[in-house]
Amino acid sequence: MRFFLATLAIFSTSTALMANDIVIIGGRVIDPETGLDAVRNVAIEGDKIVAISEFPLEGDVVIDATGHVVSPGFIDLHSHGQNIGDYRMQVVQGVTTALELESGIVPVSDWYEDQATKKLPMNYGASAGWTHSRIATFSDTDPLATAAFFTDAQGRTDWKQDIASPEQSERIMSLLEQGLKDGALGIGVNAGYAPGFGHKEYYALAELAKKYNVPTYTHVRYASNTEPQSSFEAIQELISLAAITGAHMHLCHINSTSLSDIKATMALVEKAQAQGINVTTEAYPYGAASTVVGAAMFSGPDWRDRMDSTANNFQLGADRMTEDELADYQANKPGTFIVWHFLDEADPAALSLLDVSVTNPATAIASDSVFWSYFDENGNILQYEGDEWPLPDNVFSHPRSTGTYTKILRSYVRERGVLSLSEAIRKMSLLPAQTLEDSVPQMRTKGRLQVGMDADIVVFDPATVADLATFENANQLTVGVQTVIVNGGFSVRDEELVLDAPNGRAIRNAVVD
Repeated sequence: MRFFLATLAIFSTSTALMANDIVIIGGRVIDPETGLDAVRNVAIEGDKIVAISEFPLEGDVVIDATGHVVSPGFIDLHSHGQNIGDYRMQVVQGVTTALELESGIVPVSDWYEDQATKKLPMNYGASAGWTHSRIATFSDTDPLATAAFFTDAQGRTDWKQDIASPEQSERIMSLLEQGLKDGALGIGVNAGYAPGFGHKEYYALAELAKKYNVPTYTHVRYASNTEPQSSFEAIQELISLAAITGAHMHLCHINSTSLSDIKATMALVEKAQAQGINVTTEAYPYGAASTVVGAAMFSGPDWRDRMDSTANNFQLGADRMTEDELADYQANKPGTFIVWHFLDEADPAALSLLDVSVTNPATAIASDSVFWSYFDENGNILQYEGDEWPLPDNVFSHPRSTGTYTKILRSYVRERGVLSLSEAIRKMSLLPAQTLEDSVPQMRTKGRLQVGMDADIVVFDPATVADLATFENANQLTVGVQTVIVNGGFSVRDEELVLDAPNGRAIRNAVVD
């Protein structure tokens, strides 16, 4: 009804006959909030959608979307790659907002100020990083708003396993609270990398989030199919804190942290939500994660049994690792990122387990994209921070860094039919926006294709849209995405990236509104 009235109001004036900045004509327009799914014309003026009509519209720039779907831009709640090349590989598959929420960063103000100096093709934002705060506290250093600050600390075990003293706890909380005051979108709790922290510390994190009306975004402390210290136990802990404190607790990548116990953990989340407990979650459509080889979960005498993995489940570059290589990297290069194959998608039983998380109506789609890397002349792995386009041939990453959303459209919608097109779009746009909108007013005008909403729009061909990235060669661009508009400006046009498109804007919490 809201869509109908807004459209009717527009067409009762002469606005409909005036030329708009951009008009998208003849596409199948899908808005997951109002249920609109019909051929319509869309007009954009400035950074807003100003008309949606079955009648002709005029525009300075006309995009012919015949045979294509016109959708709200996709919103990624879990995107670690925050360099220009990372953003470009995301936007070409239709992502218009990419947020670093699981790990987060501190100092938050430094990061936002640095991002604002760049010409970014999509919206960006971050949480305040608990792991960064813990590393800085235990090493008695000042935190740096970089991924390297996290990876370089992987050789230390104190911040991963030790209970914080009262003085250390005070500094950790102070760093995080300052981050929230500087606009962070919540608190990133990467507990899987520091599982030895205290329960009182986690409780304090939830209390701080509740105080500022922002979520926590948790990679839970355990990943194990067996008890004790199981995935089930860790997710139960998260839910209990949400129930006790009233904080919004977001559970990151329930697929990879649950391993093969996903049916039990997903049922936990469903029951919590049914009782009104403020728990949300996400998943990505791959049976493989990306993590550092020295992560705490890959330690202890029984980790292989608990996680049903060996060195052969780890992939570095194009090759699987041997046990000798694994031991060497864990001892000497623990911050090295590897791909961890926790489920074999070629196995129908394993794929069905992955589908439990991806297709659940309560699960948003998020990529957990990682930055693009390369080997230097000495065999060291470095982040690619250049602006060459396409990316250099020698860079590598996880295929989810450029294929998550188009894989959903290809595999889950077109080929296997386990999601309808409208449901897939809801899980990639509206649901992520709704996850944040209580604490981030900017998200109330994103994830929708309605009059008055932000002009973050993707136009794609449902018959050809596809991910081409593989684990052996992730550096392959998605296909079938015709147009991506961010805040009313082109970031992708005629299936080509618009270089140096300055359309991205900072997304921050309501504290700094």
